[in-house]
Amino acid sequence: MVQSGLEICLLIQRNDSVAKGMISIKLPSINCNWLQALTDDTGILQHAKSSIADRREGYTTDDNARALIAVLKYHRLRGKEHALNLARTYLSFLLHVQKEDGRVHNFIGYNRDFLDAEGSEDSLGRVLWACGYCQDAPIPEDFRMTAKEIFDKSLIWASRSGSPRTHAFAILGLYHYAKAFPQDKNPPSNVIHLADRLCEAYRHESKSSWQWFEPNLTYANARLPHALFRAYQTTGRQEYLHIAEKTFDFLSANDIIQDIFQPVGTQSLQKKGGKRALYDQQPIEASCMVEAASAALQATGKEQYSKIAHIAFDWFMGKNSKNVMVYNPATGGCYDGITPEGLNRNQGAESGLSYLLARLEMETLSKKKP
Repeated sequence: MVQSGLEICLLIQRNDSVAKGMISIKLPSINCNWLQALTDDTGILQHAKSSIADRREGYTTDDNARALIAVLKYHRLRGKEHALNLARTYLSFLLHVQKEDGRVHNFIGYNRDFLDAEGSEDSLGRVLWACGYCQDAPIPEDFRMTAKEIFDKSLIWASRSGSPRTHAFAILGLYHYAKAFPQDKNPPSNVIHLADRLCEAYRHESKSSWQWFEPNLTYANARLPHALFRAYQTTGRQEYLHIAEKTFDFLSANDIIQDIFQPVGTQSLQKKGGKRALYDQQPIEASCMVEAASAALQATGKEQYSKIAHIAFDWFMGKNSKNVMVYNPATGGCYDGITPEGLNRNQGAESGLSYLLARLEMETLSKKKP
């Protein structure tokens, strides 16, 4: 699955301080050595010391769900059979962690023992997204059937969750499920139910100076408007598009300062009316921003969202508050974030997958016109 010496040149429309108009942006080649190094016959390991897999930390369902989406996106774009081999491992992991009632474990030790009685609601949501993504992916039928079984068994728990991110992840999975089964009325109906929950949260928390779903900005923030853009594409309901744009524009204004992506730091999450922390900045925020901006462009056709995607992706490439490359071209992986002192030089699964998902979305962005 390693691509060496491959450089994809994109022509994009964006305003630049030096030149205006069409400029050439080169994306780095995709190098998946890091992904293969972190993956064994169980799944993808959670953490790394520098670029060395840390087996002591075991595996998470969150990471294996992300990995399944990433390699299937790669396979969709490039048709590489190696990606399907990895997808089989990650899908088998998700099957293994699902409990009889449809809920899932999240943490598994290197010896394959479950380390929790039950995983987080977010891990359930990510399983739904990954297995929903399988439904309209160009994969073997046995993959699709297994993923559908996992999805159908877990979906009920998303509607019982009180987590906006769980609702968002489930909507992202249902978007693909609905595309795969356009005659089935249930996926759009479930999208409406979950999207209405997000809209209700927005109406409860928002005011003129705070266009958001929650009383603070936490993590993976862009996933919430991302889901509403997909809900609009699935159902055509204008309310979803309206709130998606309002909240995504608010988040963009908060996180993009002088054309540099500077997401809310993890040291002190931003509360309504409060100050933001600049560090630590994590790759997941840039990745979510790229994917949400791409969905916004597809839903609206507005070129401003293409610019936001490029600004967020540039964060990986060194256009950030510390002017450091967060992507590591030597391994193809990604450092774990930016601290007040500079890079966190570990290269774990979440960080590498965040970069890979963003990189693949940038390629998708160059090929799709709204």
